[in-house]
Amino acid sequence: MYVRPVKLHALIPPHDDLLAAIFHSDLRLREGDVLAVASKVVSIHEGLCLPVEANDKKALARKESSLFLPNARAAGRNVFHTIARGVLIRNAGIDESNGKGHYILWPKNPDASASRLRRALKLHFRLKHLGVIITDSTSTPLRRGAIGFALGYSGFQPLYDYRGLPDIFGRRLKMEQANLADALAAAAVLVMGEGNEQTPLAVIREVPKTIWQGRRTRRGWSEFRVSLKDDIFAPFWRRVRWKKGGE
Repeated sequence: MYVRPVKLHALIPPHDDLLAAIFHSDLRLREGDVLAVASKVVSIHEGLCLPVEANDKKALARKESSLFLPNARAAGRNVFHTIARGVLIRNAGIDESNGKGHYILWPKNPDASASRLRRALKLHFRLKHLGVIITDSTSTPLRRGAIGFALGYSGFQPLYDYRGLPDIFGRRLKMEQANLADALAAAAVLVMGEGNEQTPLAVIREVPKTIWQGRRTRRGWSEFRVSLKDDIFAPFWRRVRWKKGGE
């Protein structure tokens, strides 16, 4: 497997055409590739940008989240924790870096956004099997630094199921599932960068353990994302007094 970043011209908020930028780039896709796309350029493509001067970031974060935790003091500063699009994230993923005076919101339905991009790319490059991941980055508890994750996906099964398969000593595995979508996103974000690299795409080629799928199903969505009550970290979530957001 290898991962290669792809440079685009800068997309300008509040709205710019991502597909036009892709089709005028040197991107070339092959059968069986997975394309990682930064959520920020997807949001600019969808016009999900609001002027910083005219909007309050915390109010936006409350509106964009399903649950939020009022300002909490952590690491010497106030942090606004939210759950948005099924992800535990600061400020509902709202960002202003590379926003040219705008807050850039997350796509409203990241999986649907990934599916629309995938359909357009399959048609343009005449492909049968193609995966698309919409990426972002977040902090991991008890670790410093940001790591990429899959905010949305389309075209492949996001989990590789080891359950029922033998380990090296013949014991049947009972619980193990590999998170393929987030693993690929982490690799892609590493080469795409977090600053002014201007490489919001990454081609991931010869991906192992890929199971292609057509139309994304609700069952596939629920198998990938876990509700608060079913999460193995539920004992921590239950101790937090979440408030309802507007998502």
